[in-house]
Amino acid sequence: TQRRLLMVYLTISCFSVFQALHQLYYDPNIENKNLAQKWLMQAQISPQAWQFCWALLSPDKVPEIQYFGASALHTKISRYWGDIPAEQYDTLKTQLFSQIALFASGSKIVLTRLCVALASLALNMMPEAWPSAVSEMVRMFQEEGGGVDGRARCLALLELLTVLPEEFQTSRLPQYRKGQVRGALGREWAAVYPLLQQLLRQPDSPALVKARVLKCLSSWVLLDVPLSESEGLLEAGFAALSDPELFDTAVEAIVNAISQPDSQRYVNTLLKLVPQVLQLQEQLREAVQNGDMETSHGICRIAVSLGENHSRALLEQVEHWQSFLALVNMIMFCTGIPGHYPVNETTSSLTLTFWYTLQDDIMSFEAEKQAVYLQVYRPVYFQLVDVLLHKAQFPTDEEYASWSSDEKEQFRIYRVDISDTLMYVYEMLGAELLSNLYDKLGRLLTNAEQPTSWQHTEALLYGFQSIAETIDVNYSDVIPGLIGLIPRININNVQLADTVMFTIGALAEWLADHPVMLSSVLPLVLQALGNPDLSVSSVSTLKKICRECKYDLPPYATNIVAVSQEVLIKQIHKTSQCMWLMQALGFLLSALPVEDILRNLHSLITPYIQQLEKLAEETPNPSNKLAIIHILGLLSNLFTTLDITKQEDESGESAPPVKSTPPQSGPNPVVVVLQQVFALIQTVLSKWLNDSQVVEAVCAIFEKSVKTLLHDFAPMVSQLSEMLGQMYSTIPQASALDLTRQMVHIFASETDHFPPIKALFELVTSVTLTIFQQGPRDHPDIVDSFMQLQAQALKRKPDLFLSENLDVKATELLPHCADIPPVGQVVQEDGKLLLLAVLEAIGGQSSRSLMDQFAEVLFSMNKHCFGLLTVWLKEALQSPGFPSSRVSDEQKDTFSQQVLRERVNKRRVKDIVKEFTLVCRGLHGTEYAAEY
Repeated sequence: TQRRLLMVYLTISCFSVFQALHQLYYDPNIENKNLAQKWLMQAQISPQAWQFCWALLSPDKVPEIQYFGASALHTKISRYWGDIPAEQYDTLKTQLFSQIALFASGSKIVLTRLCVALASLALNMMPEAWPSAVSEMVRMFQEEGGGVDGRARCLALLELLTVLPEEFQTSRLPQYRKGQVRGALGREWAAVYPLLQQLLRQPDSPALVKARVLKCLSSWVLLDVPLSESEGLLEAGFAALSDPELFDTAVEAIVNAISQPDSQRYVNTLLKLVPQVLQLQEQLREAVQNGDMETSHGICRIAVSLGENHSRALLEQVEHWQSFLALVNMIMFCTGIPGHYPVNETTSSLTLTFWYTLQDDIMSFEAEKQAVYLQVYRPVYFQLVDVLLHKAQFPTDEEYASWSSDEKEQFRIYRVDISDTLMYVYEMLGAELLSNLYDKLGRLLTNAEQPTSWQHTEALLYGFQSIAETIDVNYSDVIPGLIGLIPRININNVQLADTVMFTIGALAEWLADHPVMLSSVLPLVLQALGNPDLSVSSVSTLKKICRECKYDLPPYATNIVAVSQEVLIKQIHKTSQCMWLMQALGFLLSALPVEDILRNLHSLITPYIQQLEKLAEETPNPSNKLAIIHILGLLSNLFTTLDITKQEDESGESAPPVKSTPPQSGPNPVVVVLQQVFALIQTVLSKWLNDSQVVEAVCAIFEKSVKTLLHDFAPMVSQLSEMLGQMYSTIPQASALDLTRQMVHIFASETDHFPPIKALFELVTSVTLTIFQQGPRDHPDIVDSFMQLQAQALKRKPDLFLSENLDVKATELLPHCADIPPVGQVVQEDGKLLLLAVLEAIGGQSSRSLMDQFAEVLFSMNKHCFGLLTVWLKEALQSPGFPSSRVSDEQKDTFSQQVLRERVNKRRVKDIVKEFTLVCRGLHGTEYAAEY
């Protein structure tokens, strides 16, 4: 069938296009549909399209066929303008006007497509070949005749005027032409404005016409039409807001006009808009009262766009400060709109960015002026905090249970946005904000007479948490009181318990400076560890406390380890939280004496080692694979943070002497454990060597240990190098190369460890080169890891490449061709082959998205092997038709000279390569080049 279709389609004619369209719309076979679509796309850009597109627009054709004809016209005009002779412009224009007149009372989708085609024609002809395009369009459609009624002509004209600016926004005009055409369109606004004004103000204008007028206004304001020249239309737009049929299009037009960057220059017009926005408050309140979310949303958009885009300009009009304050209060009403987001309202989220903008503008004034504005606006921002915390409150348990998972997720994101806003507002309100929150929480928790909802308590704590998470609250005098209040909270709800946990976690740094308060909160955290519903919050909080306060935790260590061990054995937490918990224990153990570390490690790890021994004896299957990876992951995460050498806190300052542990002697506890389980890990590997995930998990244990322990890992280097070599020789995997890279990074420069590292490096290089000979495309992860290993070796220990056992031909070594003789020899022998491959790729054999990478190779060759490159380029580019038959000898010479000139500016080489690859592909000067 497909072969028959292809034969039918070989000749592009009206008949074959009809057949292909029929195939596309009505053939149930999806392969035939795809084939027809591909062919039609080709037909649309063929020279024959000029013939068949007019025939397809015939009145006796169905709309689907007419639509394709109109689309083909648009494609030819917009993408292949250069193919149209100048003497045919006027004929084409006349034909399009005629077709639009015919379809004014016909199919809307075909009419729109024809309007887009005429718009594209106008944009390509303006300003020289068609200087008054818009005026002519208006005149043509205002003339009687053609048997088309006035209303249909009017709607067709509005459609044309609407798509014209839209087509300009997406047109492929070169940049210099865009500037010219934008200017010409701006001048044509004088012909559009009176028409739109007349149609909006005419009492007998139908709602459909008014809606199209507003849509047209929306389109034109995107061209940065001066706001002052749209005043009358905007006023009519505000009047249209009272008409439900026009409401949405009026909102869009007003918002688009106000939001244009250029509109801030027209302060007088903006000042006239403020009272018009304020007059919408009654309509807004009624909408909120009636639960009309669409109307309240639209009015809020208008108020926010005026405030957000022009707050600075309006703030500076000091004599109008009261009207701007009224606008701010209107936006405050929108922020605090009744109901729970996103179920009862979706408006409040629109306002949050406004509060950032207003604050930025106030804080950017010089000190004296800023002080005046702060007197007015600090109380507003304190009110905002109350409103935001009210909006952040959870609904009743019953209502929340009825929400969908999507609604709960949207509410979570909304609360994060509120949290970010509170953190930002803190910069303006400072310590007084924390005192304010503390006073409210204190009154709430100590007032026995008035019952309090958990939602209110949770929201106030959430406010504290939002600020403490990112702001340094160490100086605050209310935190001790807050820590004292936390145990008084009646935690009878999961959401409240979560927030209590996160708040304690946010105060971990403060607790490190005030360790006496640890005893107040640590029992709460350990108790929460046993609740699976509090898994994320309790584990992350314990991790933060163990990281920040580890030197103060030895008295609590036994209890923390015991509780953690219990929840791990009971499998209360998901995998990721188990990993976090192990990291927390690693931080905790780091501050203990070595004998205590070893004792705790023994009790903590022994059950897992016993389990791993059992699993190692079993026949591999999916179930025990997951168990093995889980246990290996637990060990990895524990060793990631267990670091007895680090006597410094996270900020890089030395910990106080009273907190530091005594100097340790003997092997590192992690090394002791690794040596004990090494044989077991080898046993596991022997059964699972062909499973990349298990191998990765094994490598992760050693990689994380190496990163943490650094030179303390030394006792393991020899046996690990041997094991890695055996692993990689049997079944090469990228994770083994990554671990080798870590070993090279840390130990290659140490004399004692050089022999095993050298042997491992030679072995993995040899094995990888064998893979490369078989075809590296099947192993992209190995290629990537191998190249990173080679780069690391060159950086840390170039001597590795002097080995007689090493074939360095596979590595990217250009920068070292002068200082490493074997590398220089490889470049001499094979550099030209590399250049030929690069030129072939630039010539069109590789994706254009990779050109920056090929340019990097050229730049490196030019920088480090300039003499050789000069000769090779000349020889390579002498071949006829290389790297492309589309480039002339002159263009090749220019390219060669441009590349050889640039030995410093890599960006310039990338541009040269991009330009040349377009020439090689025959794309230079096309619209594809404009997008590249």
